[in-house]
Parts: sequence; structure tokens; C-alpha cells
Amino acid sequence: MEQKIQDSQENILVIGPSWIGDMVMAQSLFRSLKVSYPDCRISVMAPDWTRPLLERMPEVEHSIGLPLKHGELNFAARLAWGKSLRVHQFTMSIVLPNSFKSALIPFHAQIPKRIGWRGEWRNMLLSDCRKLNKEKLPMMVQRFAALAQDVSAKSLPEILKPRLSTDSQTLDKTLAEFGLQGDGKILAVCPGAEFGAAKQWPALHYASVCNALITAGWKVWIFGSCSDMVIAEAILADIEIGYQESCVNLAGRTSLAEAIDLMSATTAAISNDSGLMHIAAALDKPVVALYGSTSPEFTPPLTERVSLLATDIECRPCFKRDCPYGHLKCLTELEPNRAIAALNEMVRA
Repeated sequence: MEQKIQDSQENILVIGPSWIGDMVMAQSLFRSLKVSYPDCRISVMAPDWTRPLLERMPEVEHSIGLPLKHGELNFAARLAWGKSLRVHQFTMSIVLPNSFKSALIPFHAQIPKRIGWRGEWRNMLLSDCRKLNKEKLPMMVQRFAALAQDVSAKSLPEILKPRLSTDSQTLDKTLAEFGLQGDGKILAVCPGAEFGAAKQWPALHYASVCNALITAGWKVWIFGSCSDMVIAEAILADIEIGYQESCVNLAGRTSLAEAIDLMSATTAAISNDSGLMHIAAALDKPVVALYGSTSPEFTPPLTERVSLLATDIECRPCFKRDCPYGHLKCLTELEPNRAIAALNEMVRA
């Protein structure tokens, strides 16, 4: 159990989301809480795989691991874990996931104010259970930030963009560990998509972008988890002979913390709609975001320097994990030249 957290004007526990991109967007809530309650102390309960993000959010004082598998209900464990948190004397809890089980721990922790959106029969678990107006708050980040406002607020919440912090000493150490140099123009390539193949731009298209930028003097770093190693290798297979030395495959080799540090050294990023896309945006990198089956209307990258690319094919966005027609035209017909032009324009600007 973590060290006891001292009392403060507002001692807030946030039950965080499980996905990396969603946790990045949750920083907008944390920043808004610091505006509404300048002296507040923010703790976030989250799965271990997202906690490296919290270490790079200066608004978060304390992170608490959630000792349960993703989707696991386990009433007894949630009761015990909630009781164990009573020693921290939290005064407020904000529950970001909409599930019933996510509201159980704050309830059992006896936190006086428990705020969240209505969902999954959890009205009795929340002291401030709010009805969501999806038309008024169409984006996920708006829904997060609105929970920092009083329930009577009439105006839309101000969106304070996520901004992950890094330090030069840690970056230098990470660069040295991977034998990398952070000088010159570096393109971060993020070809993975946990959601499914219908969000994954073809490897050959990524390779075309890499070849064009290496020709122009860039270096390329490919980021991703172990599940992205196959597409990363496919991209490397189509890198032109003689350009291999300018392309580094980091997929499956880095921790999330190391990926954040290394991405902070890049010049720009090209990414599917993924968690790494949101990390690049939160590091204030120019981002070319590629959309297949999904849409940027709900979870766009939160940065001013962004180019959102998609085709106008009639069947998108379908929000399917796999193409229901089997042709993936929403991705295959999204030409590499569009991404190359967008990257060059943003870097020039």
C-alpha cells in the first residue's frame, strides 16, 4: 500500500481510463482541476501499463496501481481495496470510466464527493451522477474536462491540452541506452493500432513516406509495442537499399516511459489513430494522423500542429475493427504523397 497522502483543501482521487490515448486526454481534466482547485492534490488510480504517463504529468502527485485485470469485476477485491484507501482521506473522487465496477472502489473508500457520468446502473454509487449531453459534449476530452466543473455550469469546459513533461538528463540517458543520436530531423513512425486492422495504414505506404523523408535527409524511428513488431518489420523490408542505416526499429524494444522520452527527441510524427498518436500530440510534435475506420470527431490529437488525413469513401467511418467489405479502401486509397506533403508543410511552418 502506498504512503499516506496528507490532507489538503481538496484531496482528489481520479479513477483513470485503461487505454493509453484516453489517459493522455485525461490530463486535460487534471489541468482543469488545478484551475478550479489550485491547492488540490490529485491522485490517479490506473492500470500499471498507463502509469508511466502519470509520471510525466506535473499535475498528478500520486499514482495508485489497480491490482485487477482489465475488465475483471471481483467484488471482494474492490471492497477490500476501497477500504484500504480510507486512510488517505480523499475528499473527492472523479470516475472517468462509465462502468459500474469502476465506481465501486470510491464508494467503498467512503469518499464524500463521487462524480461521474451516468452509466451501467451506478447511480447509487455516485453522489454526483450526471446525465451526459453527447451533442453538447461530442468529444471525449470535453466529457473528461466537464467533470472538473460544478454540475450547474452552463458554459462548455475549456480544453487545456495535454502536455507531457520530459527532462534532458533522462532523455540523454535513454538515447545512450539505445545508441541513438537526437540531432537532425527525425520522423517518429507509429504504425500500430490495438483496436484492429481497420485502423492500420499499410506497411508499404509507411515505407514510401520513410523513403521520401530519408532521401530528404531525415532519420526514421519506428515506435510500437511487441504486437507491432510484425508491421514494423514489414516497413523495414520495403526501405530502399542504402537507407537502412537511417531507419531504427524500436517496436517491442522500449518501455512506455522510454518511448515517451525518445519521441520527445523527434521532429514530427506520423501515426494511426492510436495511443502513440496522442502521446506525440502531448509532446507538442507536429502530427500527421491517419484515419481509417474511425473518426477524429470523438478523439482527435490535441495539438495545434496536426494534419488529419482520411479518404472520403462512403463506408467510413464504420468504427469496425476489421473491414466489413474486406477491401480496406479507406486506408489503401489514402496515398502516401498526401502524408509526405502534410509533413513537409507542417515542418516548414
